[in-house]
Amino acid sequence: MIVQTEFTLMARRRGFHLVTDEMVRNLPVLPKTGLLSLFIKHTSAGLSLNENADPDVQTDLAAIFDKLVKEREPYYRHTLEGDDDMPAHAKTTMVGSSITIPITNGQINLGCWQGIYLCEFRNRNSGRQIVATAIGE
Repeated sequence: MIVQTEFTLMARRRGFHLVTDEMVRNLPVLPKTGLLSLFIKHTSAGLSLNENADPDVQTDLAAIFDKLVKEREPYYRHTLEGDDDMPAHAKTTMVGSSITIPITNGQINLGCWQGIYLCEFRNRNSGRQIVATAIGE
């Protein structure tokens, strides 16, 4: 069985956002056992699995990424779309644009402290497009 759906996440400000519940609400009926692939169709935002209990993790990750990839560096050539654009592309390359999650008993099977993060790297954006593909039986 292969099922696929595409949906739009609610627009969010720049930062790391726990979106597990919103993702699950938008998923198709999942197979009993299999794999779920989540893919974000953007070059300035990413997806990650991380801490789902302490929101300080989200704040700390944003600070770490902003320190690692600074805005307005003199060597950036891609600058027409704003100071946050080229850093957003670099951060997305670091995080990645997809995650894979096991499906068990028709549900996503995350660890106790794991949640799905939208890693939003632009100051302004519209909702982000997600393609969810489940493969299993």
